[in-house]
Amino acid sequence: MTLKLPIAALSTLAAAALTALMPLSAGAQQYPNKTVRFIIPFPPGGPTDIMGRMATDILAKATGQQFVPDNRGGAGGNIGAEMCAKAPPDGYTLCMITAAQGVSPAIYRKMSYDPVKDLATVTLMASLPSLLTVHPALPVKTVKDLIGLAKAKPDALTYASTGNGSSPHMLMEMFKFMAGIKMVHVPYKGQAPAVLDQISGQVQLAFNTAISVIPQVDAGRLKAVAISSKDRFPPMPNLPTVEEGGVKGFDGGSWQGVGAPAGTPPEIIRRVNSILVTELKTPATRELMLKRGGLVVANSPEEFSAHLKAEIARWTQIARAAKISID
Repeated sequence: MTLKLPIAALSTLAAAALTALMPLSAGAQQYPNKTVRFIIPFPPGGPTDIMGRMATDILAKATGQQFVPDNRGGAGGNIGAEMCAKAPPDGYTLCMITAAQGVSPAIYRKMSYDPVKDLATVTLMASLPSLLTVHPALPVKTVKDLIGLAKAKPDALTYASTGNGSSPHMLMEMFKFMAGIKMVHVPYKGQAPAVLDQISGQVQLAFNTAISVIPQVDAGRLKAVAISSKDRFPPMPNLPTVEEGGVKGFDGGSWQGVGAPAGTPPEIIRRVNSILVTELKTPATRELMLKRGGLVVANSPEEFSAHLKAEIARWTQIARAAKISID
């Protein structure tokens, strides 16, 4: 049986449906109408802080509202990420989602949040190749030299990271596993203190995001041995990759994106994405990002979500092969 409604009734239903949609659309257009908290899950001074503050500056300039950086470091980026995941999904809490959220599910036996289910992806801002750096006093110039020294002196070399399960930690563990060497891990609570101790000689080497150590390399305080990515890094074209140094198949690095609590209205996600992507794709911002050691990505929420899932799968394979797990 087919139900036939008068034209007037159909018009009323259509008008009601349109009216129901209007408040949500208008709300997105008016967003934000108050200060937005922006959680940065690492301490000040490191690459996540640099990228997070870039994002808050872009959003504040575009909207005329304050986006306040809130550094919440600890547990390899998981404390701040969990705070974001458990915040009200109203658009007034945003956060950085980093390579740490791609690594953590692969190595932590228990987590109090799920990066895929509990965080909404906005955009992957940039990929950040890492420099394999050593203290200038260390008698190595190439990856081959470093591997030779580590094999001659097992567990004599120490390397810094931004914490257990962080991207620098996992990159070095992958390097150790693929090169067949042994070194001692020294975790820190952020990249800034890790780099300071490497400069002072407290630790000998590390994988550091280029964005955080290019100035130290330029000043001669650290020595760059290789770049972690598959391809050479445009600002440093003469620096070989780790793979070129003899570790076949090595390809890794960090990345930084913007997220929100799961359940944040899609219209708000799209608005924040549009603002960030538009600015990140300008020639001036691309150039600035390159100078800071990053390569602009600026993709859609769906593409960023697919990237996060792929990273979790990749690091799960590596963690199992290298037998890395954290309670």
